[in-house]
Order: sequence, then structure tokens, then C-alpha cells
Amino acid sequence: MLSPKRTKYRKRMRQVKKTLGGYATRNNSLEFGQYGLICMDPKWITNRQIEAARIAMTRHMKRGGKVWIRIFPDVPYTKKPAETRMGKGKGNPEYWVAAVKPGTVMFEIAGVEKKLAEEALNLAGSKLPVRTKFFERKE
Repeated sequence: MLSPKRTKYRKRMRQVKKTLGGYATRNNSLEFGQYGLICMDPKWITNRQIEAARIAMTRHMKRGGKVWIRIFPDVPYTKKPAETRMGKGKGNPEYWVAAVKPGTVMFEIAGVEKKLAEEALNLAGSKLPVRTKFFERKE
């Protein structure tokens, strides 16, 4: 599962408006592969969802071609235990999330045919909590 090796602070503030407001100005074009999966909604994507999408994609391609994961879960998501009284500080980190804005390239693929790449990326998109779109490099 993806998670940072070390961070400066164990817990972070959520800052939903800052992390999810507007459209992606970075990471919004194909850099490595021939085909990509682009995000259409602002959302937090967990490390488990990214891993599920990666596994679905690579299994469908029968481990052929090359896959790039362009998002990384670097924000800790904290949660207080169930049936706990208010107060007593912030909860413990439960999992990691990646803040994804509309227009962000999430996955890239190279070395496979267009039909297979489209099927694999659509399968990966079905594992994610956002609407996604397949697109290819314009040459």
C-alpha cells in the first residue's frame, strides 16, 4: 500500500477548500505513457483505492506494458474511535489520502494496444470514487 516513509508532522489539518478547490494546474498532461486516465471530480482517494485500481489494471493487461501511478497519498486521515467522548485531542491516523482535482492525470499506460489500454483504464476507473475519462496522447 502507498504511504509516505516519513513526514514532518504525524497529523495534519484537513484544508478541504485548499486541496480540492478549482481545477488541476499541475499533473494535468501526459508525461510518460501513451494513454491516461483523467479525473473529472474533486475527491480524496485513499491508498487502498489506488492499489485496487493498479491491481485491476495490471491484471487486465496480463502484466504487459508499463504503468505509471501519477498520484500519491501524502495526507494522513485521522479518526477518533467509535463511542468516544468529545475532547481529548485529535484522533490517530487511520489511512492516507491523495487530494485529486478535476483534470488530474491519475494513471498512465504505455506499450499496449489502444483497445486493451482503454479497457484496463476503464476497469481501474471503476475502482475509484470519482468519474474518470480515458484519453490518449495527441501527436
